[in-house]
Amino acid sequence: MASTAPSATMTSNQSSNQNYNFALTVLTSLFFMWGFITCLNDILVPHLKAVFTLNYTQASLIQVSFFIAYFVVSLPAGALLKKTGYKAGIIIGLVITGLGCLAFFPAAMFLSYPLFLTALFILAGGITILQVAANPYVAILGRPETASSRLNLTQSFNSLGTTLAPWFGSLLILSAAAKTTEEIAAMPPADFEAWRLMEAASVQGPYLLLASVLFLIALAFVFIKLPVIEPSEQPSSAGEGGHYDHAFSSAWGYKHLVLGAVAIFVYVGGEVSIGSYLVNFLSQPDIAGITEQEAGKYVSMYWGGAMIGRFLGSMLLSDVKNQTTRALYIAAVLVGAIILAYLNTGNWTDSATWLVFVGVNLIGFWLGKGKPAFTLGVMATIVSALLLVTILSTGAVAMWSILAIGLFNSIMFPTIFTLAIDGLGKHTAQGSGILCMAIVGGAVVPFVQGLFADAITLHYAFFIPLLCYLYIIFYGFKGYKIDVVVNGKS
Repeated sequence: MASTAPSATMTSNQSSNQNYNFALTVLTSLFFMWGFITCLNDILVPHLKAVFTLNYTQASLIQVSFFIAYFVVSLPAGALLKKTGYKAGIIIGLVITGLGCLAFFPAAMFLSYPLFLTALFILAGGITILQVAANPYVAILGRPETASSRLNLTQSFNSLGTTLAPWFGSLLILSAAAKTTEEIAAMPPADFEAWRLMEAASVQGPYLLLASVLFLIALAFVFIKLPVIEPSEQPSSAGEGGHYDHAFSSAWGYKHLVLGAVAIFVYVGGEVSIGSYLVNFLSQPDIAGITEQEAGKYVSMYWGGAMIGRFLGSMLLSDVKNQTTRALYIAAVLVGAIILAYLNTGNWTDSATWLVFVGVNLIGFWLGKGKPAFTLGVMATIVSALLLVTILSTGAVAMWSILAIGLFNSIMFPTIFTLAIDGLGKHTAQGSGILCMAIVGGAVVPFVQGLFADAITLHYAFFIPLLCYLYIIFYGFKGYKIDVVVNGKS
């Protein structure tokens, strides 16, 4: 397997595996928290859509406000890290994220949609700093050959956060919103205003709790000692593209990075767009016909699939050779997949359906033959097929085909990220900032799909994320390759 991360040098005498393992353990908590917070947006979209009587385009501004922060903050965050280092950057990111959570309190108190959007922007700005710091830190915190596996493992706990968030949100935020559109429209004005205030207030407690946890983690990081690691001046390998040097004065000079930024843009956009509209999609009579609260729990199947796939990917893309270890690990993940399915569906028939898709996921990894880029292309191909089935079908077929997409999304972000920063050397921090800036796709693609949902129905608007995954197929099979570079020219 070609190197998927820049080489690194320790600037302190802390090179033991024990230190690496401790650092990775601590960083895992960050991946969990920002995954949890990000996925709560999928609950906020239908919730605030009802509270403020929004159409799909207006409701998509929730994701726009959140993900536009990546575009605005990422490059300044990269510059900040150069001055402060990874640890200080993480602390700053945690504090800003906590302040964003606190801002939900006045937004609900004054029943102001613009204030909600502002709070989301602040919160996302902090998460952006965390991502710019943590992703490359994990990638270079260990052997280059296993960078993709390592980032997949930490992203698995990010997915654990996204899996738990819909349950958390549906129980504490959507639980009181068990009213149909017709019931809301029939309310007298005074009752409607009282209902809106009650529904808006339901977000205050959860986000105050999140703010408290974030501030405690930030305080813990003040006292935690982490290895100080810097990217080296030279790449660790030439990947599959051949020899190259560092004559480029900027990360923008590397074609595989730029194409990778586009891949991050469309991947995050497609993934978030699907998640954002799942509650509304599943609650439609011709799909599942369930309540929004029930649909909110099913969202955890989508994000839980990403968790299952990432745990599988962390092993199947690693250099672990012991077949017994691999078999036991995979068996444990499969048991977890069954438990996840049963907790969400409550019956073994649907759980068995879910396990079939998990089996297809394993086949995808087998076809990828342990090569991160090729596996990426295979998984994107399967997702494209599932989206096509979703668009052309209704009922249980459409429901399960779209829920299963999370399984195949699993390894995409960490794989694209590590392929794109391969060989950037001293430009790694800038490259990370560029890639995190591309996460703005999570703002653009849901907004575009919202426009089409209002125009041609939500069902057919899923052609927008389908276009996104078609590009990822290209990047996985070809676009990731590093051009030969001689004296700054490719």
